[in-house]
Amino acid sequence: MYYLFVVAHFANLKTMNILKFITAGSVDDGKSTLIGRLLYDTNSILDDQLEAIQKANRKNDDGTVDLAILTDGLKAEREQGITIDVAYKYFQTEKRKFIIADAPGHIQYTRNMITGASNSDLIIILIDARKGVIEQTKRHSFIAKLLSLKKVLVCVNKMDMVDYDLAVYENIKTDYLKLAANLKLNNIDFLPVSALKGDNIVNPSERISWYDGPTLLEYLEQVEFEVDNTDTWRFPVQWVVRPQSDDLPDYRGYAGRVIGNGLKVGEEILVLPSGVKSTVKAIELDQKHLSHAEDGQSVIVHLTDDVDISRGDFIVSAVKPASAERTFEANVSWFENKPLDTNQVYLLQNQTKTTKIKIPEVHYKFDVNTQERIYDEEIRLNDIGRITIKAAEEIVFDLNKDFSQNARAIIIDPRNNLTVGALTIEELV
Repeated sequence: MYYLFVVAHFANLKTMNILKFITAGSVDDGKSTLIGRLLYDTNSILDDQLEAIQKANRKNDDGTVDLAILTDGLKAEREQGITIDVAYKYFQTEKRKFIIADAPGHIQYTRNMITGASNSDLIIILIDARKGVIEQTKRHSFIAKLLSLKKVLVCVNKMDMVDYDLAVYENIKTDYLKLAANLKLNNIDFLPVSALKGDNIVNPSERISWYDGPTLLEYLEQVEFEVDNTDTWRFPVQWVVRPQSDDLPDYRGYAGRVIGNGLKVGEEILVLPSGVKSTVKAIELDQKHLSHAEDGQSVIVHLTDDVDISRGDFIVSAVKPASAERTFEANVSWFENKPLDTNQVYLLQNQTKTTKIKIPEVHYKFDVNTQERIYDEEIRLNDIGRITIKAAEEIVFDLNKDFSQNARAIIIDPRNNLTVGALTIEELV
């Protein structure tokens, strides 16, 4: 189930003006209600879905329909009124298409939250106006930093429960900015809302007259991000294409999905981990030749030289190459009930490459409340820590700050094929 921590993003999303975002927060902060309200007020609910939730037994205290049902797909979620797995919802307006991931709030399901966040551009962190910044707020903010999410929108929810008091909102804003400064978390915006009452979700709230910014929908339709990887790229090889037919006796191409921008015909390249150099002869997409390839495109690359390349190898820019190392440090988020075992052989899945590894040393784990380092303790379920990786073969990667799309990987237990951890390769936080 945890293989959904995908390193590759959905195909060609960047060319379609699609915003991928995740909601996160503690239990009962109103994440599912916020998404339900967003879908309901934008008329994005099918008639049969609407009829089903109207017939459901779950109601709010005032007798209105519990909109959280829209994202609680598991039976256990509906019975308990909580989110367990990540629920994905899709809707669109005239301005943009959206993919929403509703993440669970319980600490024990933090691994599921990481699953959804790994594919998101934006994270909406909900804070209960009555409770303020709490442990899960810090945990989810820490994860947002580790995964290099491009923007953080802090929605101070349940403003109706505090009489829409500006002072409450400002105090939470001040507290969160202190947390963000400690984490070196940037690009943060704030929005006061009531998901239950619909204040500032789709329609502006008359009851929050002191706020003059955009509603949640307006924010999501307008938010823009800095373009990543404008001048460098990576090409993990998924398949070597050699039909060896009568029509194509000498055909040799390398199929994969482009990460970043700048891959073009005539460019000098480097094959990693071998270090062999060549030049891009042609780029093929759907039997048509391109002068260049864009981020997210699945193409076949042809080189001027016959090079020994296999699945899992990388074709990269010779001007801005990636690193290729057998020993390196990384931050790990641990998904498994069993603690990390420094004597166990694991598998590292990085893009299209799977390699045997050992984790000989746990340097420390992070206290998500204080961001301090805790030494001489095991890495257990939902812990985030710093480890050393030793691989059987060279791993091709970039640092998170330089090229985040190639700075993540997953750890698999070969005994049961479960994903037990997620890596972010970066310098010390």
